[in-house]
Amino acid sequence: MIIVMSPASSQEDLSGVEEKIKANGLTFHLSKGEDRTIVGVIGDKKKIANLEMNMMPGVEKTVRITEKYKLVSREFHPADTVVDVDGVKIGGEHLTVMAGPCAVESEDQLKEAARCVREGGAQFLRGGAFKPRTSPYDFQGLAEKGLKMLREAADENGLKVVTEIVDKDDMELIGTYADVYQVGARNMQNFQLLKALGKAKKPVMLKRGLSSTISEWLNAAEYIAAGGNENIILCERGIRTYETFTRNTLDLSAVAAVKELSHLPIIVDPSHGTGRWQMVRPMARAAIAAGADGLIIEVHPHPEVALSDGNQSLTPKNFNRLMEEVKQIGALMGKAL
Repeated sequence: MIIVMSPASSQEDLSGVEEKIKANGLTFHLSKGEDRTIVGVIGDKKKIANLEMNMMPGVEKTVRITEKYKLVSREFHPADTVVDVDGVKIGGEHLTVMAGPCAVESEDQLKEAARCVREGGAQFLRGGAFKPRTSPYDFQGLAEKGLKMLREAADENGLKVVTEIVDKDDMELIGTYADVYQVGARNMQNFQLLKALGKAKKPVMLKRGLSSTISEWLNAAEYIAAGGNENIILCERGIRTYETFTRNTLDLSAVAAVKELSHLPIIVDPSHGTGRWQMVRPMARAAIAAGADGLIIEVHPHPEVALSDGNQSLTPKNFNRLMEEVKQIGALMGKAL
């Protein structure tokens, strides 16, 4: 349930509403806008169904929510959320680019990639230290050694770090080095991991699952928000369809859908979304034009020898070209790097 307070309501009216909600064994979430305050009621559905608030002083109206996700919904929180990562903002009028190799392979590789993405204008260095791979024989990452390399390369270039977390038991370790936890597509519905990240003190980037609906994706985000961590960034990275030419089918309509349904920022991953480096720039341009708040791009100084996803990685030269294009389209959309 959403309780919309009247513009003329007082703090005393709001306190009365809050007290009644708590007296019925429910909790609430406040969203204060310029004109109105919205109170989102959370808890047992039967108790909410029996909660009568329309006659309370200061209440303009109540609205029943049909979707199971609440905290991440636009109805609960009409204004766009801007996630602040130590001064780097994601969402709103800001355009954010995360770039780097799929996997941390060596110190030289990572430092060269970090220089490249910083010169191109990215704010985050991405790279996998723990790599969940389809085959058990593929490169699985360098673990803590890779995390240390990420942090050092990022710090040398004034970048933030985003990297994937696979196991909830690694949260403290990864949090020592990373600024943003990335939940990969395979773990979107790893609910124990999501619950643990709900208690984290750092933002979480949640990738859409391989075959997940938008509702399932937003409900996964709700697990994190329900734990108390509302610094969530959504990432569209393509879904599995019958098409075989591309690695996945990049669903850019999800950007528009999320903007309607949720207040959370959304970025797009055209590298995994297509699996072909030749398609990354066109799809990245389209993502920004569709209203995305940013991009996550795989960039490798030498893609031909990459241990992971070389076919979808941009060279430094191509990345620089992309960034010039992104700046121009972003300006048209009212977003700036």
